[in-house]
Amino acid sequence: MGSVKDLAVLEEPSNHHTGRGRFIFSDRYSVFDWGEMPDHIPNKGKAICIATAYFFERLKGKKIKTHYLGLVEDRKVKSLDQLEAPSNTMEVELVRVLKPRFENGAYDYSVYREERVNFLIPLEVIYRNSLLPGSSVFKRLESGNLTLTEMGLTEPPRPGQVLDKPLLDYSSKLESSDRYMSREEAKALGHLSEEELGEIEKTTLLANDLISAEAARLGLLNEDGKMEFAFDAERKLMLVDALGTLDECRFTFEDLAVSKEIARIFYRETDWFRETEKAKSQGGANWKGLVKSTPPPLPAELLQAISDIYMAYANEITGKEFFDAPPLRQSLQTVKKYLRST
Repeated sequence: MGSVKDLAVLEEPSNHHTGRGRFIFSDRYSVFDWGEMPDHIPNKGKAICIATAYFFERLKGKKIKTHYLGLVEDRKVKSLDQLEAPSNTMEVELVRVLKPRFENGAYDYSVYREERVNFLIPLEVIYRNSLLPGSSVFKRLESGNLTLTEMGLTEPPRPGQVLDKPLLDYSSKLESSDRYMSREEAKALGHLSEEELGEIEKTTLLANDLISAEAARLGLLNEDGKMEFAFDAERKLMLVDALGTLDECRFTFEDLAVSKEIARIFYRETDWFRETEKAKSQGGANWKGLVKSTPPPLPAELLQAISDIYMAYANEITGKEFFDAPPLRQSLQTVKKYLRST
């Protein structure tokens, strides 16, 4: 079980063969690496499942290899257009998750040199089309952990700046907290060749273009998002997990953050968030043990509005009325009024 979805294994992956499993997308959500938050967002799981299936099927049409096999309804695996009601269950190919060892205060990734096929690549690849206020990019530039040269810029960026071309960023996937790294470190960490990392980047940019175009139909700007990759049993690259959803992407509508970013905005004003930030700076891999408080629940009105946004996004991105939900723009205006009044 993960913080936001569960996995049912139908066939275990091995050293030489992909397995088969089912993601059960839940109504749970997570922010700031905390894990499961106190509220569940009604119908979020089904809405996320529908949305990511839409993008997986679009990418299949572009000859991009993914682990997606279909959606499950009445014990049958179906394509999105065969579905009669929203499903929260997706069937996928499974690969091994090879976890790095944590020794002497550092992670050892040597397993990725020894193993060559059928595993999750231990990276999240982040694309940034713009730099939202509060983006980690600004802190990293200030601390020297990121340079203008690495960003392909000659002048310091400003909050809200739309980039001339997407910035690709890399972070750890299997550590206790996400850790940003340079392109060269990302390549070394996964023991990737230059050609393999180049293919990952090309696929990320293609998927980014697709998501941006589809989001624009709904009046949304695709500000940034993340993707995950794996190697199959022949060391062929495939896109895995989920993409194009309100959890994997940050969209904006008239400068309003969309999806669980709304919850992040709420929680950034809490004592719990301030405590987690302090703990992360002091606690290393065991930072959660330093946090004594728990996150408060979301206000009921805000929780319902977020639920409506997830459902409306799935309806409008697919062009099919899977959920009884107000139009996306209407729900976003509700959130805008709420955040303005708090």
